[in-house]
Amino acid sequence: MEQQALQVLRTVFGYESFRPPQEQVIDTVIRGGDALVLMPTGGGKSLCYQIPAIVRPGTGIVVSPLIALMQDQVAALRQSGVRAAFLNSTLGAAAARAVEEALLAGELDLLYVAPERLLTGRFLDLLARAPLALFAIDEAHCVSQWGHDFRPEYIQLSVLHERFPAVPRIALTATADEPTRREIIARLQLEQAQVFLNGFDRPNIRYRIVERGSNAREQLLRFIRAEHDGEAGIVYCLSRKRVEEVAHWLAEQGLTALPYHAGLPAETRRVHQERFLREEGVIIVATIAFGMGIDKPDVRFVAHLNLPKSVEAYYQETGRAGRDGLPADAWMAYGLQDVITLRQMLAQSEADESHKRVEHHKLDAMLGLCELTSCRRQALLRYFGDHLHEPCGNCDTCLEPPQTWDATVAAQKALSCVHRTGQRFGVNYLIDVLLGKDDERLRRFGHHQLSVFGIGQELNVNEWRGVFRQLIARGLLAVDIEGHGALRLTERCRPVLRGEETVLLRREIKAAKAPRNRRKGGAAVAGSDEALWEALRAQRRLLAEEQGVAPYMIFHDATLMEMMAARPTTLAALAHISGVGTRKLEAYGEAFLAVLQQHADAETERSDTVEDTLQLFRRGMHAEAIAHRRGLTVDTIHSHLATAIARGQVELNDALGLAQAEVNAIADALLAQDGGKRLKPVYEMFDGRYGYGVLRCVQAALGREIQDARE
Repeated sequence: MEQQALQVLRTVFGYESFRPPQEQVIDTVIRGGDALVLMPTGGGKSLCYQIPAIVRPGTGIVVSPLIALMQDQVAALRQSGVRAAFLNSTLGAAAARAVEEALLAGELDLLYVAPERLLTGRFLDLLARAPLALFAIDEAHCVSQWGHDFRPEYIQLSVLHERFPAVPRIALTATADEPTRREIIARLQLEQAQVFLNGFDRPNIRYRIVERGSNAREQLLRFIRAEHDGEAGIVYCLSRKRVEEVAHWLAEQGLTALPYHAGLPAETRRVHQERFLREEGVIIVATIAFGMGIDKPDVRFVAHLNLPKSVEAYYQETGRAGRDGLPADAWMAYGLQDVITLRQMLAQSEADESHKRVEHHKLDAMLGLCELTSCRRQALLRYFGDHLHEPCGNCDTCLEPPQTWDATVAAQKALSCVHRTGQRFGVNYLIDVLLGKDDERLRRFGHHQLSVFGIGQELNVNEWRGVFRQLIARGLLAVDIEGHGALRLTERCRPVLRGEETVLLRREIKAAKAPRNRRKGGAAVAGSDEALWEALRAQRRLLAEEQGVAPYMIFHDATLMEMMAARPTTLAALAHISGVGTRKLEAYGEAFLAVLQQHADAETERSDTVEDTLQLFRRGMHAEAIAHRRGLTVDTIHSHLATAIARGQVELNDALGLAQAEVNAIADALLAQDGGKRLKPVYEMFDGRYGYGVLRCVQAALGREIQDARE
């Protein structure tokens, strides 16, 4: 059985070896045992049930909560030659009947169904007549009534054990703290199951949390432009209205941004989700109604414009980035209003008091993650009972350690101001009092005569907002919901007011803006590699359009990156690239080898001709003379010299006969155009006075400066 599983891994899915603990999980299920698998998103959970379903006789029944997820996973499996199908409301009667007949005939390896359909008497009777390999319960955390994705149907899935005690079951999730794990085991009757806990770390994700400024949309746009221009991402907002506003605004800025929330028509949601999955570079702006089970591997960023309600929600949502293992970003801008809004929503909810206490605890943990000054990843993993012994080096607090300051006096002033004004006012009013603002409302209440009036002028408005935000996050102040967002003191603030406790707060520091390489597929790709990258993506896109599937179902970005690194020239060599299984090798191998060969030929030709130009240049010939000698245009010769400048073989001033003021003007114009990436606007700006070859020379020199600065 073990060798059979490894053979399936290599020939069907195109991977050479298992990741821990895939092999142990697969062996357990193949032998007929139950398993509970907790593995980070992108860690290879699906293979843990897909391979046993292929190896064991019968059909593997996969309980999946979302129609879109079923359809995508089935389409991807079929690309690899796996006999997979789904049963859901999108199928007509004839198509559904054909799937049921294939199930009864033992012609399917995997069948995906929603829990609602599985629990019907008719479907359970159908299963009783079919050869079954296993039951896989995906997104098993949906069973938890305390969780963020609770689905009541999941509680009834214990019927599988009762009706089919001999069929092995495997429950899988990426998000479950210790109480949720216990609940999964109890509700699904998995007491005899072997538990596989593979840790929660996603080291390829960079976590960044920034203080939200006055224009969060601009902050988001700067982040996308600098880091992920043209790449797929998800932006989460708290309200439907905000979703539509942000999506519309991003689209106006030239990005492909689409809204998604439960209030949109079902057809609109379907079309937007389909575009996100099938097209490249689409950004979905959504409420939490979007994303569970989305199996798109090349999401390069997840951004939050509002604070999530819990660490579980944050981890689940950020885990939708970088499922292919390539670098990705989890970026969040949060502010004081988030804290107030979420606490108001919680207080006004109809949940019972015990549920509210749990939710308060979860929100406090989320606030703590935002305001801490140590490694965010260590804190995130610790929340789930996982441990990272050293700081990760890939979160904002590791990369740019925040400064702290002794804010004891400032905290005492803020708390005193809340007390002196009667615990009846919100943050903006309290800051006006501390700054001594001449305001009619303050005078009407007589607060201009208080001892706290004007005592806070050492800090500005934004700094005071930061103080209040952190005092609320630490539980020294509470939001009075009945008082429409007014702040009130808590018992925990007394030691601070008495001077018995020091308050250290984080000081927000603005990172210097540094030029960055645009990341392709989560990695820096430049020069001739960028041309190959785009050629491989174009070939993938063409094949995907021909078959009506998402490009990543042909090959993941990680597979294309490995092709670029290995440059295989034969089908046998291509077969060793991760993600290239037997069926895909037969279907697509020749097409991708042709792209690699064309690029290799062009690179060889280009290298030879650049070298010829370089030799003549070193003999003292200028560009015009070289062009005349070689029968080429001056623009082409300048392009050759640009390649040499990028390699560090030629200096810019030697290559161009231009005054320094002209070179500086071109450089400034280039930098103003997307950091030097776009040449056409600069060419037009100077009315064609400088050819593209000249512009490429200056562009290459700028690239060298950036690279030298990094090194």
